[in-house]
Amino acid sequence: MPKVHFIGAGPGDPELITMKGARLLREAGVVIYAGSLVDRDLVHSHAPQAQVYDSSSMTLDETTAAIAEALLADKNVVRLHTGDPSIYGAIQEQMAELDRLGIDYEVVPGVTSAFAAAAALKQELTLPEVSQTVIFTRLEGRTPVPEREALQELAQIGATLVIYLSVSMIDRVVEELLQGEYTAETPAAVVYRASWPDEQVIEGTLADIGAKVKEAGIGKQALILVGNVLRARKEGLQAKSLLYDKEFSHGCRKGIVT
Repeated sequence: MPKVHFIGAGPGDPELITMKGARLLREAGVVIYAGSLVDRDLVHSHAPQAQVYDSSSMTLDETTAAIAEALLADKNVVRLHTGDPSIYGAIQEQMAELDRLGIDYEVVPGVTSAFAAAAALKQELTLPEVSQTVIFTRLEGRTPVPEREALQELAQIGATLVIYLSVSMIDRVVEELLQGEYTAETPAAVVYRASWPDEQVIEGTLADIGAKVKEAGIGKQALILVGNVLRARKEGLQAKSLLYDKEFSHGCRKGIVT
């Protein structure tokens, strides 16, 4: 029985697709992939035998029709998305169409670019006594954002922020963040095409990150990371996790009392 799998291809590096995703890609008879963001070589190397559609110029009706036709031809289908499809992946409407048609499907998670960006920065996004909360968000553009989730509202929390799809409006990002708990001295970083060969990392503060990004000519395919966790590599840890503390007991180890 042929199946449909929505698969997260990872952030760019072809080796960051999961083993399960790679296996299903090899088994696919039809691949519909996000050609504007997913490396074409990834598709070619794993599914050279498959019929391939680039969805960057296709509508929802067209991708749904391609899936239905493939299943009628008894072919497994992979709908290949960048990163993890649950984050700004536009898969919910696709799944709704398949539900309407009575077509079964599965979702295979992937590595979102937020984690590739953190890896590029060699930075943990949650640190004891600094931030235990990470917010994934975006600035309102052509896609509206609920008023309660406006960047200036989220900025009141002071958590670690990972801001997608907003680097072209970085001055607005900074302006809204400064209306919350962040200051001009709050560390900020921009990672362009995280994990790709042409990856770029820009580091600074909210005072200068906008100018640095413009100087680098970055206007898309980049994440903005903001928060005091970004101080750790230069200024040291404010506190360490108890997990490996020799005096801390847990279910797998008894602490040493000194």
